[in-house]
Amino acid sequence: MKWPLFILIFLVFTSCNMESGTTISVEYAGTLKNMMKKGDISTKISLDTLSDKDYLYALGAVAGLKGEIQIFNGQPFISYAQGDSVAIDTTFQVDASLLVYSKIKEWEEIPMDENIKSMEQVEDFIRYEAMKYGINVEQPFPFQVEGNIKSMYWHVINWKEGDTVHTHEKHISSGPHGELNNIEANILGFYSSHHKGVFTHHTSNIHLHAVIPSHNLAVHVDDVTLGNDCILSLPLIKSPNE
Repeated sequence: MKWPLFILIFLVFTSCNMESGTTISVEYAGTLKNMMKKGDISTKISLDTLSDKDYLYALGAVAGLKGEIQIFNGQPFISYAQGDSVAIDTTFQVDASLLVYSKIKEWEEIPMDENIKSMEQVEDFIRYEAMKYGINVEQPFPFQVEGNIKSMYWHVINWKEGDTVHTHEKHISSGPHGELNNIEANILGFYSSHHKGVFTHHTSNIHLHAVIPSHNLAVHVDDVTLGNDCILSLPLIKSPNE
């Protein structure tokens, strides 16, 4: 796969200094590997126990794998299967078997290069921009992508009670799922190169959920191809004098 030249050059010259920068506070409860290997889908945290929900950003799975959790700036969008459709609750009255979360008051908005399309390219671009803006990429951090999405594969999990054999394919097909094209979406993600099997899947350094207002959807993102004019938002790092 070809990467934009400016990203490759930057990564080469910064590879020996990746641990510099500001560490963003990220917390999590539950792990993907315990879900997949041990079938542990029990409650790990209740959302209503989170103190001071202002500026809260979070994603995860409802306890029992009975839905998806998305929180943008303190506003929850909890999605559940309702037959073949998706219902959304906007309260904190929900338990989670997996949750990764952070509080971010201000964001830095960065126009995305038009050559950045695939999830792999998005992942590299996020790492590149985070290092450039002073974030320690050896520690986890949240990000947002907003704008036109050329295509998105998504699902809302609705796990069958009593099933103890977990696969990624079964998670996708257990509830409403599909592909959307040419949509506007708000994507929330968490990046980490050290949490595969914890809150990112074993083949990726990013975990993505999205809210799609035009379709009244809040979903787990399985794959995405960006359109044009997307904006990446990273936690704003202020200088000591600000």
